Amino acid sequence: MCEISYALGDYDYELPENLIAQRPCSKREDSRLMVVRRDTGEITAHRFADLPGFLAPGDCVVLNDTKVIPARLQARKVLRDDTDLATGAEVEVVLLHERDDEAWEALVKRGRRVKKGARLSFGDRWRATVEDVLSSGARVIRFEEVSGREVINQLGEIPLPPYIKREKPDNTDKERYQTVYAAVSGAVAAPTAGLHFTHDMLDTLVTRGISLAYVTLHVSYATFRPIVMDDIRQHRVDREYFRLRAEAARTIHQAKESRRKTVAVGTTTCRVLETCAGADGIESAEGWTDLYIRPGFEFRAVDALLTNFHLPRSSLLVLVCAFGSRTLIFDAYKKAISEKFRFYSYGDAMLIL
Repeated sequence: MCEISYALGDYDYELPENLIAQRPCSKREDSRLMVVRRDTGEITAHRFADLPGFLAPGDCVVLNDTKVIPARLQARKVLRDDTDLATGAEVEVVLLHERDDEAWEALVKRGRRVKKGARLSFGDRWRATVEDVLSSGARVIRFEEVSGREVINQLGEIPLPPYIKREKPDNTDKERYQTVYAAVSGAVAAPTAGLHFTHDMLDTLVTRGISLAYVTLHVSYATFRPIVMDDIRQHRVDREYFRLRAEAARTIHQAKESRRKTVAVGTTTCRVLETCAGADGIESAEGWTDLYIRPGFEFRAVDALLTNFHLPRSSLLVLVCAFGSRTLIFDAYKKAISEKFRFYSYGDAMLIL
């Protein structure tokens, strides 16, 4: 049995900055694929287009169909209550979660200056008031006489990850920071393992007798938040909305009954499946999950994991190490760095079997 470490320092690594992918590959299928075999420890490099060859008829590939919303907004502070002139400092607002039509939880850059009661101006038409400051530092913002959805549809930008060093997203990001099967709006970060799939790839899987199932987990911006506790067991992940429908549960159950692999596409999908894993198998469910998967976790639903390369000291890297063993995963990361794989959201993929 592999040694388990809960020391944060054991989930850190040095990454050359030039390996952080700043833009996607010209074509989704051009990304690379590292295959890691837990039974033998073998680590090999391939093309993502080779993925179907590592799966077998009867396997079930499970994908997260969440859709990224253009949740990044630019605003100005309204300095005086007796005027609508927005002459204050510019601030960036990332909407996180819709409480009702007008009220949203949001991250505000330089938020310490945006206190409860402050008013913000979005464009020339819309205003909002900061109703509350949460213990997490997020703000509750209530739009005035307009829904938050209307504001983001008109003014919103795709909220690219903080390690993508571009001033603002471009038209390429609107398409490529979104999976081809995105269907349910609500995420503020993409389920990045799914960004490599094309419709042709999905058709190929089905043609080969591999079933597809879809779950929903609205990825929050907290996915980029590093662990800061020296003992990783003290970390807590933010809760996120999920849904696993009855049809998907039946498809996954059939694969389990046939003793075929359930392949989770991404850590978000993995968390949904393990949240819904009961004594009698996968059960349909809807709600909020704050499941934090770390070494020592007993996986009951997922047999294989397709994932991108993750930030050091992150809960995502900890999850991957829990699934594949820290030693093996770090060996794979070292190989990926030496062979110049591309890292993070727009980077390459890893299949852990």
